[in-house]
Amino acid sequence: MGIVSDARKARALLVKALATRASVRSVRKTLAALPPHAPEHYRVAVYFADGDVNMYQMRQWYKPLAELARIWPVVVLARSATGARALLADGALPVAFVPTVRDLERYVHTQDIRVVLYVNQNTRNFQMFRYGRRWHVFINHGESDKMYMTTNQYKAYDVAFIAGAAARERLDRVLWDYDLDKRAIEIGRPQADHYSGALPYTPDERTVVLYAPTWEGDRPSAHYGSILTHGEALVDALLTTGRHRVIYRPHPRSGVIDPAYGAANQRIIAALGRANAADTTAEHVFDDGPDLGWQLAAADVAVVDISAMVYDRLAAGKPLMITRPADPEALVDTNGYLSACEWLDAADAGGIVAEVERVRGDAAAIERLGTWVQHYFGETAPGAATAKFHAAIQGLMDDWERWHARTLTRADR
Repeated sequence: MGIVSDARKARALLVKALATRASVRSVRKTLAALPPHAPEHYRVAVYFADGDVNMYQMRQWYKPLAELARIWPVVVLARSATGARALLADGALPVAFVPTVRDLERYVHTQDIRVVLYVNQNTRNFQMFRYGRRWHVFINHGESDKMYMTTNQYKAYDVAFIAGAAARERLDRVLWDYDLDKRAIEIGRPQADHYSGALPYTPDERTVVLYAPTWEGDRPSAHYGSILTHGEALVDALLTTGRHRVIYRPHPRSGVIDPAYGAANQRIIAALGRANAADTTAEHVFDDGPDLGWQLAAADVAVVDISAMVYDRLAAGKPLMITRPADPEALVDTNGYLSACEWLDAADAGGIVAEVERVRGDAAAIERLGTWVQHYFGETAPGAATAKFHAAIQGLMDDWERWHARTLTRADR
């Protein structure tokens, strides 16, 4: 049995190595056909060490970063071949493929990068931290009350851009000896200024429900995914009414740990296909596209798991429900919005139709929602978060000039 297992592992490693090699060739070929990056051009870098499976973390920042690039040129430092290939295919931002530390060092020395942004906590971030005389900034890939949002790793960065008062309170409860006033800068949710995209259906009288579950998680404390516990009953109930349209947007990692979770995901996708075949006016949507925005703005009600999607939807200021984790070991921070949200238990998933109508018509729930939107994101008027984001970067650029001048003065002594 052990020999068979070892053989399978060896084969998997070989397949992975061959795929990586093919990705490297593809990336280098694509870059060779593009104009080289001008020296000393980029001032802001986004460091991304992950592969294509975590591209959702980058894609949600494309539009805010493209807006920022009008002021300060932005480049993505891609360490993984599959991540670089996906970034190049998207074509949203300039990409530098720097798979080795030597590649990274050579490229950094050709540019005038003053601010480095990080969208996740990849351990290879530390290979970039070695470069001083620039600001290392954690911008994260969403706002949520998951334990990930209070990790002590925040201290590794010079500053962190956070959404609002809720994030500040969350960090203050957990981190010791962390100067929040100096190192945590509130910028709201710049992505919300770019909620857009063409609807893949024709709007009609149907009630649109967005179901956006997260993946199954890799440990009991992070078992927030609802596809296996809530999802099938929830979607089946909505598909049978003829009065609802489902937008199903599962996490791209759904099923990577638990095959049963992945199988349930596939059954939901198949159910949507059958419902559309039976009624061509239904136009239910399985959404695995790179753009996030139109779903949040278009849905009358959203049903999401404990994840950044809670807060992506919260920023839209429209009704939502949160699936309660079925695993009692899943950690739930009830100090923030989750203390007053609209929960959906697994036992009630089949009654989703009545729950949707309830949250749409509950005046008290709608008023609570508005209060929490303000608490998490501050000013949500169009453009307000983008202005805060730009102001935060400008402040760091000004600080860079001040510290650079001080360094030159010391060198002259």
